[in-house]
Amino acid sequence: MNTLGWKASARIAWRDLSGGFRGLRLLFICLFLGVATLAAIGSLTASITGELSERGQTMLGGDVEIAMTQREAEPEELAAMRETGDLSETIRMRAMAQIADPDAAADGPQAVLSELKGVDNAYPLYGELVLENGTQADALSPDDIVIGQTLADRLQIAPGDPLRYGEATFTIRDIIVDEPDRVGEGFTLGPVAITSIEGLRRTGLIQPGSLYESKYRIRLAPGVDPASTVDDLQERFPSAGWEFKDRDRASPGAFRFFERMGQFLSLIGLTALIIAGIGVGNGVASYLGRKRPGIATLKILGATSADIARIYAVQIGIVTLCAIAVGLAVGALATPLIVTALGDLLPVAPGISVHPIPLVIAAAYGVLIATMFVLPPLARARTEPAAALFRSLVERHNPIGTGTILRIALAGAAIVAIALLSAREPIFSAIVMGATGGVLLFLYALGWGVRALAKRVPRPRSPMLRLAVTNLHRPGSQSPAIVIALGLALTLFVTLAGIQTSLTSEIRTTVPERAPDLFILDIPVAEEARFRQIVDEEANGTELNLVPTLRGTIVEFGGQRVADLEELPEGAWFLRGERGVTYSAVLPEGSELTAGEWWPADYDGPPLISLDREAASVMNVGLGDTIVVSILGREIETEIASLREVNWDTMGFNYIMVMSPNTLRDAPHTLASTLAIESGDEAQLSRAVLGAFPSVSIIEVREIIGQVTTLLGQMATAIIAAAMVSIIAGIAVLIGAIAASNQARSYDSVIMRTLGATKGQIMLTQAIEYALLAAVLAFVALALGLVAGWSVIVLIFEFAWSPDWAVVLGTLAAGTILTLGIGLVSAIPLMSVRPARALRQL
Repeated sequence: MNTLGWKASARIAWRDLSGGFRGLRLLFICLFLGVATLAAIGSLTASITGELSERGQTMLGGDVEIAMTQREAEPEELAAMRETGDLSETIRMRAMAQIADPDAAADGPQAVLSELKGVDNAYPLYGELVLENGTQADALSPDDIVIGQTLADRLQIAPGDPLRYGEATFTIRDIIVDEPDRVGEGFTLGPVAITSIEGLRRTGLIQPGSLYESKYRIRLAPGVDPASTVDDLQERFPSAGWEFKDRDRASPGAFRFFERMGQFLSLIGLTALIIAGIGVGNGVASYLGRKRPGIATLKILGATSADIARIYAVQIGIVTLCAIAVGLAVGALATPLIVTALGDLLPVAPGISVHPIPLVIAAAYGVLIATMFVLPPLARARTEPAAALFRSLVERHNPIGTGTILRIALAGAAIVAIALLSAREPIFSAIVMGATGGVLLFLYALGWGVRALAKRVPRPRSPMLRLAVTNLHRPGSQSPAIVIALGLALTLFVTLAGIQTSLTSEIRTTVPERAPDLFILDIPVAEEARFRQIVDEEANGTELNLVPTLRGTIVEFGGQRVADLEELPEGAWFLRGERGVTYSAVLPEGSELTAGEWWPADYDGPPLISLDREAASVMNVGLGDTIVVSILGREIETEIASLREVNWDTMGFNYIMVMSPNTLRDAPHTLASTLAIESGDEAQLSRAVLGAFPSVSIIEVREIIGQVTTLLGQMATAIIAAAMVSIIAGIAVLIGAIAASNQARSYDSVIMRTLGATKGQIMLTQAIEYALLAAVLAFVALALGLVAGWSVIVLIFEFAWSPDWAVVLGTLAAGTILTLGIGLVSAIPLMSVRPARALRQL
């Protein structure tokens, strides 16, 4: 038999489709939602990370940055840096900005924690320090200072006013509009103020042991590779304890955050697209179901199975490509809108640009998902005999064929390959995709189980209940698809409720109950007794914890140098730069000994160290192994004497590394304190401490909690926004499943009405059917949603799992009512179907 060929098939397909996409609207909507979500997430992530890379020199303040804590570079080190290029030095520290005239601050705070930065005459090497009255033209004098608008607002001061830091009083020259290297400076606890290095020294805040950071930015000659420069300096000064950055990774923390957040949201978007794929399959099945008379007629007139496949493949392909194209366009155009909406929440403001790779990946996902879920209904329509097509409402017996199964498997393998190859963390991506696939398979199996069980249960006496149970397993029943749709929607409702309420509980309940009221840093060691006296006088009964504080870098563990590692071990965040180090004669508060023994209080032997248990596991070291830590430019080889479980959520002083006192007691350092105030005036205590010790920094814990609350709230909002697409896709799947069974339901409706059933009875039958499914799925969705929510909170955020059960159960009930309502609303049009019309469709 001769086939029509692609040209004739395309002509027939186009004529049939010329009336519009009416029958394929669900296919269009599902693909559009998924592709647009992936395109928007991918484009936004690429825009932010691309901007971070492109503006690397300006954000870093140079081509190479060398940072060190609690010390400045030695003359020999400075000479080596100057040999490589132009050099600029900055010193940055936390310090209290104080009103010079206390009477002028009667209605506001007298002191605010800020980031004080001293710069030299070469600053900035790249970019410009923009002030309200223009860019910085002249170098800052030792008596001048420029401040951020936030600091001016909080202290109610303006240009021309005096401002005191430590022992020095400055005159405010101007207000900072744009600090060029702000993003590269990383996380800060307060607004910024900038003076000259000479001005910073006037404050008297830089003392032996003070917590400050020296940064040396180098502008290289054109064509010089920053990586080779870093390697040369590391080779010349292997024990300096320097932390390096280059222009390609000016803000590694922000870069990693947005890459990982983008990957996480992309996986949610891919999950939404996979869920939408089920709706695609249902929509195509419903469309081809309405085309059965036409397909049968074409076959009777001589059309082959290949002709049928080509005709409807062309139609579905046109709609698929349109949906993908519109989704890509919307996703790309949404990026500047999202950037505008987020505003100052982003570290950089990406320009308007098109990023091809995220769009190509989103398009590939769309094509592959459409292929996977379109092939089964298309294969059935292609291979079904003409006579069977006319009996399709009551008889289904054709499988989809081995070739179709192979093509579906290949498309699925391609999706997995793209997801893993484009992922920063393939293992994490594989776990998320495996979990999603497992849930879908479980719900699909559950749907067939419900169908089989409904077929075997005793026939109820109530006619309405009997009809509802029969609807679950009759020919043409869409129970498996409806179970998947309802199950996914309800599971997502429970998951989001669990995540949101657990985050809220962690932030509002757990942290405030355990956290101290104040952190006080840079307390002179020699003034410990005086400090304790002031606290007792101003706030009697205050719970006080004092610890020595230094900064150190792990440079070697288990006999291997960190600098020689091509890639850090998974979870080894503590190997990136300097971390807090302390010493203690006794086990610190908030720690529990899990292995080894604590050293005696009078220990005076070789250096010993106690490590966080999890950090030791990541580095694959244990008791008796050696670890080398660089402190103040000196490498100290220590032996691991014990491992500890650190309770990080106390917001107290928790250290990964605690050393024996004899190792660090004589090193220049200061003390840090936490205060839990039971009685007394917190503000008065702060003023008294600051008056006695101008060099200290006072941090109010509620400010930290506020910043953490804001950050976690933004992350939760992003997750919920992306997950809402999955919920919408789940609802689309439900609509598609209902649409796929509407032809059979319209026939049933006509027969029942002919036999005397009222519209109310027909609606009641369908309501009972959905209620039976919802009753089964409510328990399943609760279990699956709680497991998913627990995984996000405990394994990703590492918080305590403490959902609000009333909210979770209420959300589940509301979601059940919503999905049931959608099912019932979709049945209303069936009530108006005329008998003649329904019978003509057979």
